[in-house]
Amino acid sequence: MTEAISRTPRRVHPVVLFDAALGGESVVALGETGARPLDVRTWAAPATPSDEVLLARCEAPVLDVGCGPGRLAAELSRRGVPCLGIDVSRAAVRQARDRGAVALRRAVEAALPGEGRWGTVLLADGNIGIGGDPVALLTRCRELVRPHGAVLVETDPDPDAHDVTPVVLRAADGRLSRPMPWARLGAHALRVVAAEAGLDATEEWAASGRTVVVLRRAARG
Repeated sequence: MTEAISRTPRRVHPVVLFDAALGGESVVALGETGARPLDVRTWAAPATPSDEVLLARCEAPVLDVGCGPGRLAAELSRRGVPCLGIDVSRAAVRQARDRGAVALRRAVEAALPGEGRWGTVLLADGNIGIGGDPVALLTRCRELVRPHGAVLVETDPDPDAHDVTPVVLRAADGRLSRPMPWARLGAHALRVVAAEAGLDATEEWAASGRTVVVLRRAARG
């Protein structure tokens, strides 16, 4: 006699589904606020006028953390601004290079070129969420920029948002990722978190529905 054994499908690494999304598959992020489609179409498109709120404030050289398929890194390079994009996704790095960006497959916590000499570390498109620990991420960014450099952070539209709940990616074919540490921070919450990392918020802009905060090393740091 045979007995059917029910098995729970093995969850995949989040990067597997992120790569799938970059390849055209529909993937959503499941979190406390519900399901949110990965905005691959925007990330993979050319830079738009709404990106200017970030691009115009980048001080060379620029490190684009979580560069994805290179929308911003490629545009900065096109403008003659030295920029290196880093991402843990092979597909993202390949696409970034294909569009003219200089990009490495590297995690932000790994050893990186030019540590302590970057003019700007860029955390666009919600990448303040990388790793799920904003204090640790900003502390690392503080190590990467030169003494008077800037950390440019695009924050959540809700200024009071502060959510560090892991998210799970789900593909249209039903595949699920393992829980991925992530965070959402609004501008108000970012100021508090930044102070813990030895950074001060020196400027803030809102344009085209996007909010960007500039962080610099605290005078006491």
